[in-house]
Amino acid sequence: MVKLCNIKKSFGHVEVLKGINLEINTNEVVGLLGDNGAGKSTLIKIITGVHQPDSGDLYWKGEKLVNFSVAKARDIGIETVFQERALSEEHSLWRNIFMGREITSRWGFIDVKREKEKTERIMKEYMGFTSSALTTDAVVRTMSGGEKQGVAIARALHFEADLIILDEPTTGLSLSETQKVLGFVDDIKKKGKSCIFITHNIYHVYPV
Repeated sequence: MVKLCNIKKSFGHVEVLKGINLEINTNEVVGLLGDNGAGKSTLIKIITGVHQPDSGDLYWKGEKLVNFSVAKARDIGIETVFQERALSEEHSLWRNIFMGREITSRWGFIDVKREKEKTERIMKEYMGFTSSALTTDAVVRTMSGGEKQGVAIARALHFEADLIILDEPTTGLSLSETQKVLGFVDDIKKKGKSCIFITHNIYHVYPV
């Protein structure tokens, strides 16, 4: 699905990536491990179009990517769930799912009813949330860390990402919340999608 060939990237005199070769296959979960400052984030920013490599080639499903950008990465099916979870804490669950990709009526207004209906379906299908305690109107800041990760992953799956990149998804989570997130990673695999799991904790990578 993704192939990186001899990727190099420097910032000033600091050589961050020194000829990286990486392949992510279809329906594969790959652990990307390393301590802080090892270059994990820079590598991901190249895969997602944030940075351009100084040299080397990037391929998506066999095609060489030229003039690659963040918008193009999203268009072809690459989504990143960042450590800060990229959710709006003060907004409801349904607003977060469709933020930036709103369902609108023919007059251009947000179709609240349809967004709530789809969010309810996403909660059950992708997140396994069946408790009546968590509704589509739940405010994100009231949710646990694991649930927030679940929302972000579910959003990526709903918008049919083929590659979901998880940036330190278990950082700061309790043992039970970590298990919940690892369950969401299993769900990515079951949906036939691929995943890059970034972490410095090798014991969280082994189970998935």
